[in-house]
Amino acid sequence: MSDITSTLRDPMSLFNVKDKVAIITGASGAFGRATALTLGAMGTKLVLVSGSSDELQSVLAEVEDVGGEAVIMKRRPDSLEDAEAIREFALETYGRIDQLCIASGYNKAGFIQDMDYEDWQAVMDANVRGAWFMAKAVGSYWIKNKVKGKMLMMSSVRGRHGNISGYTAYCTSKGGSDALTRVLATEWGQYGITVNSIAPTVFRSKLTAWMWSDDPVGRATKERSLSRIPLKRLGEAEDLMGMALYLLSPASNFCTGQIMYVDGGFTAG
Repeated sequence: MSDITSTLRDPMSLFNVKDKVAIITGASGAFGRATALTLGAMGTKLVLVSGSSDELQSVLAEVEDVGGEAVIMKRRPDSLEDAEAIREFALETYGRIDQLCIASGYNKAGFIQDMDYEDWQAVMDANVRGAWFMAKAVGSYWIKNKVKGKMLMMSSVRGRHGNISGYTAYCTSKGGSDALTRVLATEWGQYGITVNSIAPTVFRSKLTAWMWSDDPVGRATKERSLSRIPLKRLGEAEDLMGMALYLLSPASNFCTGQIMYVDGGFTAG
């Protein structure tokens, strides 16, 4: 029986991530936590990274509660040294790295005429520079050791669309991370490494909590987003997990360089 026929007769094997090793940065955030629980429940060994010890401990307990295996590291990829330390911690713990999920992110909304340059740069550093450092650290290991790794980044519809709510930093950073997705896919395709991003519209997270508050700009942003979403609701982290699993599993072996919009139809019209 050919490999293709065997796969078609056992299609769930396409989503088998058991005993793979994944680094998740931003593991204490909504997307990082959901990805950790999903992969942990399916048998992936996890290295959970974040700048918050208490929140990391909470995610670790949840992963263990679903039968997963994980270790935690309090660190942000603010420099190449940080990224390499994260990589070495994963290798020392599990001996290899198969998947890299960059779930970390940051936003500070503000209209350009009012925003300090330092605030703009902080968003760019968190959303683009940190991803570049992690890609360099882990990608170098993959190439040297002939590992056909899978890299997944968190993007946004804001990498494609502007936003009237003071998103000059966030939109610019997500446009940059989308470009990084495409260029790494073209550079690393020869090594069998895939690089993709998930781009949601507004979903419930710490970054979007202000949209559920009494802040007038937040209310206006939420209402404007809902008016553009054909499915007429905002997203939840769980809505992104089917795509995350696809992009981190063998099912996506021929998919790379893609910005996958999971947005309730936001970008359709």
